[in-house]
Amino acid sequence: MRRPLSKCGMEPGGGDASLTLHGLQNRSHGKIKLRKRKSTLYFNTQEKSARRRGDLLGENIYLLLFTIALRILNCFLVQTSFVPDEYWQSLEVSHHMVFNYGYLTWEWTERLRSYTYPLIFASIYKILHLLGKDSVQLLIWIPRLAQALLSAVADVRLYSLMKQLENQEVARWVFFCQLCSWFTWYCCTRTLTNTMETVLTIIALFYYPLEGSKSMNSVKYSSLVALAFIIRPTAVILWTPLLFRHFCQEPRKLDLILHHFLPVGFVTLSLSLMIDRIFFGQWTLVQFNFLKFNVLQNLGTFYGSHPWHWYFSQGFPVILGTHLPFFIHGCYLAPKRYRILLVTVLWTLLVYSMLSHKEFRFIYPVLPFCMVFCGYSLTHLKTWKKPALSFLFLSNLFLALYTGLVHQRGTLDVMSHIQKVCYNNPNKSSASIFIMMPCHSTPYYSHVHCPLPMRFLQCPPNLTGKSHYLDEADVFYLNPLNWLHREFHDDASLPTHLITFSILEEEISAFLISSNYKRTAVFFHTHLPEGRIGSHVYVYERKLKGKFNMKMKF
Repeated sequence: MRRPLSKCGMEPGGGDASLTLHGLQNRSHGKIKLRKRKSTLYFNTQEKSARRRGDLLGENIYLLLFTIALRILNCFLVQTSFVPDEYWQSLEVSHHMVFNYGYLTWEWTERLRSYTYPLIFASIYKILHLLGKDSVQLLIWIPRLAQALLSAVADVRLYSLMKQLENQEVARWVFFCQLCSWFTWYCCTRTLTNTMETVLTIIALFYYPLEGSKSMNSVKYSSLVALAFIIRPTAVILWTPLLFRHFCQEPRKLDLILHHFLPVGFVTLSLSLMIDRIFFGQWTLVQFNFLKFNVLQNLGTFYGSHPWHWYFSQGFPVILGTHLPFFIHGCYLAPKRYRILLVTVLWTLLVYSMLSHKEFRFIYPVLPFCMVFCGYSLTHLKTWKKPALSFLFLSNLFLALYTGLVHQRGTLDVMSHIQKVCYNNPNKSSASIFIMMPCHSTPYYSHVHCPLPMRFLQCPPNLTGKSHYLDEADVFYLNPLNWLHREFHDDASLPTHLITFSILEEEISAFLISSNYKRTAVFFHTHLPEGRIGSHVYVYERKLKGKFNMKMKF
């Protein structure tokens, strides 16, 4: 029967004293050896750190510099317009915040948007203004370059995550798919809330507790998710299955909620409330107002509606483009631990499908999730890998360059012309602009940066519940000629410059002739005109021999 050991670890009885002493000596030698091993490990760590002094964000600095350089090139090779929100919900608001003139759309008077995202660009504008460098070109390009930099960081984070979850080969192909995605190229440098939502989602995924991840951090990822929700409340749709999975798998559920989610949510929401309190002048929970308008009341249908299957039949295949077959192939090959990413993609598409108003950009945040499966597909291709890579690269290159440099560029090019009207005219009050296009077709003062009198056709939704409601743009397009004659009933009220799509010229030609307007500039817009959108943008200038007093209704 074994005798119990004493507190010091020696058996009772003096006969064992020599054995005990010998054991202590051996253990003492063991400690010396451990110190040697520890020193060796410490030396190896120091040696690795010395070799990786050039690393940034946990990756080789050359990889990061390459990605940043590519996204900067990406920024300058996107010279087209996509949707009005990239200006009217960001840059126009920022310009108004700093320079105290401009125009805020109805969303801001109804307090549906948070000032948190425009505040980022307003800070840039304020710095430029204080330095005396607030030229119109810097106001246009610096915010987009900042967005390009954030997108580059997100790209590198996606690469790092896949290297942790799989290996460098899989990470390399996921990175390749991410960089050559035409829709990512088209969107990732635009000042859209959807772009920031996507960037924050990728970086948050880097810290999310996926199986095999070495960078998981509940506070970091939940902070990024909370910030994405503050900027664009629909971020909660994409993150619902991921948060639910984390909660179900977390053994310390109460600790997760009380010490991670609740403090992070409280801090970010408080910050948003304070920012909006400052700029709205009253306490406003804009995230609730946004979800109420777009989800509960579904008033977004005012801006168009699509059938329920649109995201599956058109939206998702279009943004994936030629990546689609590789995505499907990757879904069959990917391990079960990626099932949560696929569930998130399908869940997001299903929820957005239930809303009548649909746009390509709404599902942009799921695109990086899809790139994981595309990269996994490329990794397992053997014979057809080189043709597949060439096909992906060339097809996406064509789409990226066409949509970035050609399609829908006229509404941006015409703003450069308006800049010249302003800066070449010493008496700015003698010039005035009327934009006769579908509302918000062009940017506004953020792309002119001059207090030139400007006006456009407005289109607020039916917030009062009127029957047979028509906005100003609808009334104009019912009979443009009559509308112009009624609105500008005398010469004194006529603007010096009219801007319109080419499709309208024939219909209003009688007004142009009678009011002595001459076409002075033409800008190509699109090869695919439809509805109220023409192939070119026309600028008309009123030619008069004498001076006159302009009294437009602004």
